[in-house]
Amino acid sequence: MRNPYDVIVQPLITEKVTETLVPMSTYAFEVAMKANKLEVKSAIEKAFNVKVESVRTMIVKGKIKRYKFAKGRQPDWKKAVVRLQEGHRIDIL
Repeated sequence: MRNPYDVIVQPLITEKVTETLVPMSTYAFEVAMKANKLEVKSAIEKAFNVKVESVRTMIVKGKIKRYKFAKGRQPDWKKAVVRLQEGHRIDIL
């Protein structure tokens, strides 16, 4: 995965992220399922021109949804929580 945007699917802009994580220079992203921590780190550094201190990844299980009598399941996705080095920030909002 050479292009940073093949790894980064979208930034997560939720109330929890913006109020608790952003003041600590920590941001959350939805990333490709096959991406590892090193690929996420290099993609964030290339895309936003910042220095990454640490990356934590987790797989979020898809929710079970129901429409009338049919049950379905949303797909699983991977979340990456990225902490930047002192003095760096990303202007997502």
